[in-house]
Amino acid sequence: MKAVVTGAAGFIGSHLTERLLQEGHAVIGIDSFDTFYDPQIKRRNIAGALSHPSFRLIEADIRDQAAMEQAIEGDVDVIVHLAARAGVRPSIEQPALYSDVNINGTVVLLEIARTRHIKKFVFASSSSVYGNNKKVPFSESDNVDFPISPYAATKKAGELICHTYHHLYGIGMTCLRFFTVYGPRQRPDLAIHKFARLIEAGKPIPIYGDGTMRRDFTYIDDIINGVVAAIDKCAGYHIYNLGESRPICVSDLIVEIEKALGKKAIRNHLPTQPGDVDQTYADVAKAQRELGYNPSTHIATGLARFVQWLRAEQMRR
Repeated sequence: MKAVVTGAAGFIGSHLTERLLQEGHAVIGIDSFDTFYDPQIKRRNIAGALSHPSFRLIEADIRDQAAMEQAIEGDVDVIVHLAARAGVRPSIEQPALYSDVNINGTVVLLEIARTRHIKKFVFASSSSVYGNNKKVPFSESDNVDFPISPYAATKKAGELICHTYHHLYGIGMTCLRFFTVYGPRQRPDLAIHKFARLIEAGKPIPIYGDGTMRRDFTYIDDIINGVVAAIDKCAGYHIYNLGESRPICVSDLIVEIEKALGKKAIRNHLPTQPGDVDQTYADVAKAQRELGYNPSTHIATGLARFVQWLRAEQMRR
């Protein structure tokens, strides 16, 4: 199989790239090395794949149609579209940029899938599309017409345009709603990484709200298992939740991070941020039934692995 992975140097993208190469597939990795966070972090993420004979890295923006047409060459079996402008809170400050990258960039790739007759397209959506849905756990059949951030709205829009291309051109479309992915290489702005780094340095951690906000933290290996299964079974049009289905509140998460680090946190409570949802909680029955998805990494185990990686990274710098 020959796969295109956009956002290949990112957190999820670099793990997926390595897995596909390990399984004997060829990968064209596309990444713009955007400055949303330090591009050198992404270069370290992808460093291991660069020497693999079946991997080719293209540095380009997904909105650049000419660059995408040049990059995606030969007989490609699947496009796994992970690249996006990420982050709920920054999307409130830059909604036009988020719309441009996340919607227009997706359309560029869908057009290439159409014109090149690529039969499979896997789109990275987000649990944020559920907004403040009061019904838990969140199911793929729930109404998601009420996103509360521009980022969430762009992900819902991506799912819709994917459906349109499936309907019009018969492309197999699978949209994966990721639930708060963590583990080695997690983006430095995300809670677990930020909290662990600050606790390790003896600095206060910012806690928005009263600490009761719940998140369905999902370990990276479980996510990659789900993505690989989705690639293999991509046909028709489907949406799947990929979560751990064991949400934990922020206060309890901090206790678990303290245990993994062997250090106490200094807590700095701040007002709740606009755009943040109260909770995420994945119903993964559909993914279990149709993809064989089986998330199995307990938060304590995942955090221990993350801390081991974090400390190794700090020693290398």
